[in-house]
Amino acid sequence: MVAVVRALTVLLLGQVLLGGAAGLIPEIDRRKYSDSGRHMPERSDINFLNEFELRLLNMFGLKRRPTPSKSAVVPQYMLDLYYMHSENDDPNIRRPRSTMGKHVERAASRANTIRSFHHEEAFEALSSLKGKTTQQFFFNLTSVPAEELITAAELRIFRDQVLGGAGASGFHRINIYEVFRPALVPSKEPLTRLLDTRLVQDTHTRWESFDVSSAVARWARESQHNHGLLVEVLHPEESEGSEEVERNRRRHVRVSRSLHADEDSWAQARPLLVAYSHDGQGSAVLHSNREKRQARQRPKQRRKQQQRTNCRRHALYVDFSDVGWNEWIVAPPGYHAFYCHGECPFPLSDHLNSTNHAIVQTLVNSVNSNIPRACCVPTELSPISLLYLDEYEKVILKNYQDMVVEGCGCR
Repeated sequence: MVAVVRALTVLLLGQVLLGGAAGLIPEIDRRKYSDSGRHMPERSDINFLNEFELRLLNMFGLKRRPTPSKSAVVPQYMLDLYYMHSENDDPNIRRPRSTMGKHVERAASRANTIRSFHHEEAFEALSSLKGKTTQQFFFNLTSVPAEELITAAELRIFRDQVLGGAGASGFHRINIYEVFRPALVPSKEPLTRLLDTRLVQDTHTRWESFDVSSAVARWARESQHNHGLLVEVLHPEESEGSEEVERNRRRHVRVSRSLHADEDSWAQARPLLVAYSHDGQGSAVLHSNREKRQARQRPKQRRKQQQRTNCRRHALYVDFSDVGWNEWIVAPPGYHAFYCHGECPFPLSDHLNSTNHAIVQTLVNSVNSNIPRACCVPTELSPISLLYLDEYEKVILKNYQDMVVEGCGCR
């Protein structure tokens, strides 16, 4: 029975996403997938469904179905971004305020894809000298498709509150550098370029966002130039030799697992690189749902005499768990896709949203049955945003076009 439900869901999802009315989906004997479950899909049909599912995954930019491990971490910031820009009106969901820097937010508003990356801990280099702590990070960006244009990128660092005591001078400076050439020997400094800097106050616990757009855009174009980022935390007016000073210093910024014993908190507090990009298809993530809400608020023409059999929109909820996609799609659990179905009778009424060609075709059909009637198809579609883990366990928030039927008509 599970195979039956999965088969039906894959087919319905394909009808919505790939345009079944246009003849893109081969016909399968639907009697095999009846609710009674008396007929099970044949092996040939199962193979077709697997191939068809792969085609759907390719539409999402995936080469295969992701199988993330149980240890895969979804950063809270990515969840916050999803809920901030989703259309979910559930009052129980807290909509967080954006902690993105204004300079990054303007550029990010042009992106339809948001990707997050944790640094490769095997390549980190931590050093602590008098008055400063430095940490070098490397982020692997090879999973970013070559056709995507990076519009913005931010490095997010979590900073703990420091309460009084020696070394809590009130302010600390954080500098972010791009590493052009690593240090050839440990005693030498790497060749770097300053990307962003911030004077931060120790009396607040918060995430700090730094603009690293220029470096990430270059790495996406020329991966061989990616030598990582250097984070420098300056500790003014500190003296060496005090255990309390060292304890406070290590609490300033969470830059390394070795500085924090709490493994659970480190999973969410570790530095995060967030890249905003656009693949040239569709609208931006930050604007799509606002446009979708406006589209749904348009007045809809309804006529009492409209017959139930005529072309109209029907309910269709796609539950990702039915096809096992809930293993890698974080949010939403499903969505209302809708579909178009019904007759386009002669004569075509205005409320059927017909084109002139459809009117002529229906007229000809009335005198020549060899010419088919116009078809009931989607005339207005809107996007949705998906938060998911890809094949490399990278967390992605992406805006997908033409996922929800907003209007139907005869074409």
